[in-house]
Amino acid sequence: MNITTNIKPVTYLKAKTADLLDQINDTCRPVIITQNGEPRVVLQDPKSYEEMRNSLGLLKLLAQGEEDIRKGNLRGQEEVFSDIERQLREQRS
Repeated sequence: MNITTNIKPVTYLKAKTADLLDQINDTCRPVIITQNGEPRVVLQDPKSYEEMRNSLGLLKLLAQGEEDIRKGNLRGQEEVFSDIERQLREQRS
């Protein structure tokens, strides 16, 4: 993706808002809006934004898991499943 083709000045946003929103939703590519030549905001379609947030959440969980492994914070599979089964039995009672 060549992001330089998706950089627009704020005056373009003001003049062509509907067209720009159509472009973003049709292409699913973000657009960087500049003000005085400096990047100020990124416009993105909702679906791509949600997918990005979900991906970042998963990456964060993986990083936390890797940190736990490095620190030796581990539990065996049988222990984990036993705890889950115990909690489920307690909820049913």
